[in-house]
Amino acid sequence: MNKSSLALAIAAGVLAQQAFAGGFVEDSKATLGLRNFYINQDNREGTANPSKQEEWGQGFIFNYTSGYTEGTVGFGVDALGLLGVRLDSGKGTHYNAGSDSYGGTVFPSEGDGRAVDDFGSIGVTGKVRISKTEARIGTLQPKLPVVSFNDGRLLPQTFEGGQVTSNEIDGLTLVGGQLEHAKGRNSSDARGLSIGGANNAQTGQFSNKFYYAGGDYKVTKDLTAQYYYGNLEDFYNQHFLGLTHLLPVGPGSLKSDLRYFYSDSDGKNSSAAGRLEGYRSSGNWATTDADRYEVDNKTWSAFFTYTLGSHAASLGYQQVSGDSAFPFLNQGDGATAYLITDRQIGKFLSAGERTWVAEYGYDFAKAGVPGLKAVATYLKGTNIETQGKDQGEWERDFRLDYTLQDGPLKGLGLSWRNAALRSDATRDQDENRLIVSYTLTLL
Repeated sequence: MNKSSLALAIAAGVLAQQAFAGGFVEDSKATLGLRNFYINQDNREGTANPSKQEEWGQGFIFNYTSGYTEGTVGFGVDALGLLGVRLDSGKGTHYNAGSDSYGGTVFPSEGDGRAVDDFGSIGVTGKVRISKTEARIGTLQPKLPVVSFNDGRLLPQTFEGGQVTSNEIDGLTLVGGQLEHAKGRNSSDARGLSIGGANNAQTGQFSNKFYYAGGDYKVTKDLTAQYYYGNLEDFYNQHFLGLTHLLPVGPGSLKSDLRYFYSDSDGKNSSAAGRLEGYRSSGNWATTDADRYEVDNKTWSAFFTYTLGSHAASLGYQQVSGDSAFPFLNQGDGATAYLITDRQIGKFLSAGERTWVAEYGYDFAKAGVPGLKAVATYLKGTNIETQGKDQGEWERDFRLDYTLQDGPLKGLGLSWRNAALRSDATRDQDENRLIVSYTLTLL
């Protein structure tokens, strides 16, 4: 029995005796999220398959959160149930080259490369609370600068591991943990952890140890400082510094978001022999480069948003330095990087890349349509270093969301997301997503 299973078994034994004590039952909450998800990807450039990917499914996301048993030490348990059902996905639009590869855009693959009829998983998390400190072990969905789960498809990504969060000091939140596996947004299987350049399903290398720690400190009510550290064993070490600040400016407010990452190699990625085994990073590599495939990256960004009434205008800049691309937990089946440039299609994190971001959002509430919001974004990346040749790319995103404000279907969400990517470094792509979502409260 592994450590996670043993801990959960012990927690279950304690909970069996105290399930009806204190607020364990009284404070329990349960919801069922319904998500209907359609995606169409048109790969315009090149002759390699797939030239088009199109999938449609219905997702069910069950969330149960217990309260805590009474006493100085409180125990609880959370549960997450995920089920995705295929509504439409032919072999030509799902496209997966083989049974050992990752799944398609939304669904896992059968042995012949077709999409499965359905997929799902169940995750359980045991939790312990002492004062203002909570420990969790089991299924996790962290949302931190050095690791953030992805929720961009039919079902969300999950991780397996343990995490401690402490709020004992006013204004200071401390977090630390270890992750061992991840379940992709298009998979029901737990996989090891990896990065771009090493995450090939057949020949790549993976690690089962990602350590992270850090904290957020509210210097004032409008200024928050962050520091986080992450280490994926045999791949990379990463330090993060962040500042967010809200400043009243005239009739509106200006939010500043400053981020800096410093990443270098760890373990086998630090040696030529280890990189030869497959512990490598993507990046700008000359054929004779002695440090080929080694993590070497510094990424900083600044993003400013001015909000005035229903309007929100943003301008940002990001610069990637070093020989490697920005490293982050990426198993090859869909992942999130904590960058201002991680958008609908592209991430703009290649070695040497410099990116400008402009964004405008409008809330139609004051125009007489409460619940309707629109956001338009444009990104322009240049200076991508590819064996001595600088390349560029741009992306244009448009998002329209509407949430019903009253009636029997109050809370029903409708979303259309359209994007176009044009790049010298990858294939050009157009994409549309249509999402209908609704959450039922069960407890």
